[in-house]
Amino acid sequence: MNYANQACWSDVEPNEIIKRVSDITLEIRAMDAVRSPDWKPEIIAGGFAGHCVNNNDQQDAWIITSNENYGTIRIRKNKRGVWKDKLGNRYFLSDKPVKKYDFNF
Repeated sequence: MNYANQACWSDVEPNEIIKRVSDITLEIRAMDAVRSPDWKPEIIAGGFAGHCVNNNDQQDAWIITSNENYGTIRIRKNKRGVWKDKLGNRYFLSDKPVKKYDFNF
């Protein structure tokens, strides 16, 4: 796995693994994500002001690139097997970077 994606409630932010410090500690760095011009949210009336009907179809919605200007942070795997940073933010490891923005909020 080369990526540690941050789970932010219904959003997901991509991070790349920079260094494997140990079996339970990783250094990661945030990545840039820009919405692809080929993907547009389809908003219909409903919800708070609108409802995005293609919200869960964002696999090709983002162009994700590395950015060496961002600092690194450490995440650790706890006893329950969950990766977290020192602020308690959760991460899941993946073979690809993932970005998801919840357009319904």
